[in-house]
Amino acid sequence: MNGRDLMTNKDLANVMYPNVTKTIEDYEKIYPERNLKEGAIVSRFAPSPTGFVHMGSLLTAFIESKMPKDTDGVFFLRIEDTDQKRSVENGIQGIIDDLRNFDITIDEGAISETEEKGSYGPYIQSKRIDIYNTFAKFLVENDYAYPCFCSSEDIEEIRERQEANKERIGYYGKHAKCRFLTNEERIEKINNGEPYVLRIKSTGDFNKKVTVNDCVRGKIDFPENDIDHVLIKSDGIPVYHFAHVVDDHLMRTTHVLRGEEWMPSTPLHIELFRKFGFKAPRYAHLGLVMKIDETGSRRKLSKRKDPEAAVSYYHEKGIPIEAVKLYLTTIANSNFESWYDANKDKTIDDFKLDFKKISASGTLFDIDKLLNISKNYISRLKATSVYESSLKWASEFDQELYDLLTKYKDYCINIFNIEREQKKPRKDYSCYSDIKKEIWYMFDELFEKEQSVYQNIEVKDYYNVEILNDYINNYYDENDTKDEWYNKIKSLAGKYGFAEEVKQYKENPEQYLGHVGDVCEFIRVATTSLTMTPDLYEILKLLGVERIRNRFSKFSGYIK
Repeated sequence: MNGRDLMTNKDLANVMYPNVTKTIEDYEKIYPERNLKEGAIVSRFAPSPTGFVHMGSLLTAFIESKMPKDTDGVFFLRIEDTDQKRSVENGIQGIIDDLRNFDITIDEGAISETEEKGSYGPYIQSKRIDIYNTFAKFLVENDYAYPCFCSSEDIEEIRERQEANKERIGYYGKHAKCRFLTNEERIEKINNGEPYVLRIKSTGDFNKKVTVNDCVRGKIDFPENDIDHVLIKSDGIPVYHFAHVVDDHLMRTTHVLRGEEWMPSTPLHIELFRKFGFKAPRYAHLGLVMKIDETGSRRKLSKRKDPEAAVSYYHEKGIPIEAVKLYLTTIANSNFESWYDANKDKTIDDFKLDFKKISASGTLFDIDKLLNISKNYISRLKATSVYESSLKWASEFDQELYDLLTKYKDYCINIFNIEREQKKPRKDYSCYSDIKKEIWYMFDELFEKEQSVYQNIEVKDYYNVEILNDYINNYYDENDTKDEWYNKIKSLAGKYGFAEEVKQYKENPEQYLGHVGDVCEFIRVATTSLTMTPDLYEILKLLGVERIRNRFSKFSGYIK
């Protein structure tokens, strides 16, 4: 206390926070240490309700949820809505829905705009003002914080003077003029209604170091904080630096995972924990999610420029949640991909994330790799699972496909089962939005709708209508085995001057119009309008004789 003061720090605290009746000790009893086994991780996803959850946030939330799961710990959702100007309508519900849509399950926290679960709430910061005021009063009482009455013009004047003198920018030392007011002067200004913010009264020395053992980056030396940062704004709402220290202590957070942009703030946070006499949680600063742009340069994945940054993109595309999580695990830990390849009978739940395997230099987001993972994932599903998942997707995003899937359930399941139950299943679908463009020709409703269905087909010299008529009238039998079916096509090929074996054609190409493969392609094109499809035998069997006949007739009319 300044020798001139007639008022104590306690007097000042009572003037600033006259309605605070609880103490920090009271809150310690309300929120006791968690009864968890040694090594259990307690972490949180703590977004602001300022817009959609983007891919970088989803990656962080995934890691924050899996680490506690791996250690029998606790994962909770805390909404940091203290910046009301940036909050958007339904922002909280949007965050909750995004997590739920990606099967990221919370143990505690907000479960709607008005409901929550868990014993360490409220989990929405705007509902914790009384708690923050208690902790702020403690700081003032102990001369760890003080009210600052500087206007924005005063702060700008200080900054300009520092720039002119080539000094560090900030409110510190001799520049922190409100730091040197007496408590009597402070109380007088408060009683006069002058607006103020609460600032930390820093005791740090910028020329000394504070060491932080970062879970991802190892030991990092920072200059101690000596800036008297704002802790509570003039409207009584705390800033992130202050609120997260209070909340993470009371919610008994053991590990704080956050973006590397928060690294410079760590010394301030450490100082606050020490002033309260609390043990700080472990920090893990994650690198940015990057993307290779058109020029080949790395840049941060952008909510504005990159559609894949929004998690809604993955629902609209119909990329399975499980595939997204497989990809997130791949970019979260460098050893997951090789582990997964070697443990095909296991799931993500069997894999333990390791902080040491998280890249400190940033994560390169590769949408093509994600789609490839998704393609592999879908190829391993049962046909019934593909049907149910595509039906669910189509119900929201493609009414026409939904109607077809509903109308022809068993038929569609059989389509999805073509070349699926084999050692190397086909990989036609990277997402459920691919399905219609991959199987459209199997539905007369879509095939007949396309008036120029054959217009891009190259009509080859040996496309002979007589071959099609002969095949459907005299050779094709839907009861044939695959070998019997193929042998008949070989016989048909020989009848019309094609080699019955590809090898024969290659040895004497001038003797033949083509080979049996060309005849198969001819039938495939006439039936589907495509030169490449899944197994032709299965397609013909599913279409049935009459539809094949109709397709042949349509194609014959085209080539005539």
